[in-house]
Amino acid sequence: MAKSEACDRHPFQIMGNASIRAFPFGLIRQSLRALSIGFGVVFLFLVLGCQVHSSANPMSLQLSSSAFSSGQTIPVKYTCEGQDLSPPLEWTGLPAETKSLALIIDDPDAPDPDAPKMTWVHWILYNIPPSTKGLSEGVTAFPSGTLEGLNDWKRTRYGGPCPPIGSHRYFHKLYALDTVLSNLKHPTKAQLEKAMEGHIISSAEYIGTYRKLKP
Repeated sequence: MAKSEACDRHPFQIMGNASIRAFPFGLIRQSLRALSIGFGVVFLFLVLGCQVHSSANPMSLQLSSSAFSSGQTIPVKYTCEGQDLSPPLEWTGLPAETKSLALIIDDPDAPDPDAPKMTWVHWILYNIPPSTKGLSEGVTAFPSGTLEGLNDWKRTRYGGPCPPIGSHRYFHKLYALDTVLSNLKHPTKAQLEKAMEGHIISSAEYIGTYRKLKP
């Protein structure tokens, strides 16, 4: 065969049928099969891992009130212009390790929402037992073990919204703690927050608003 004819032929033709049959196609197929199995195993672990992670994070703590929707106006009966009753509150999703609950209601818009200077505290409760599912309207007989703190009127009972000017926001904040606090003897908000440091395992808040009907 002339040299020019050999150069014009395909390399596999030069190698011959025996060389083509000897090419490791089977090994390549096995490698691809092993690779696909490996990807399948990795995918399975990822799916199972996500499921385990999801089951390890139960429903978060939720706080609500049947008296008003979140972000909406608090009815007059729960304010200084009405009966000044504490609103009904309900909660769900407590972590299993909860040993006690604390509740703080405050107003960060005092005295004027356009120029706030302080956060006015309306109510403080702590050592609420975790078996409690909520507080009824105008509650005065608290669940066993519950203790009260001082609001900014220097009293222990609930004090409703009474904004001197403008529309204020009222934050109802619930804390799940991994301990039962000692008797703090009517603590202020700052004292209770200090005692709760390092013990809060979950929290929730619910906001209502109020503007005085008679300025």
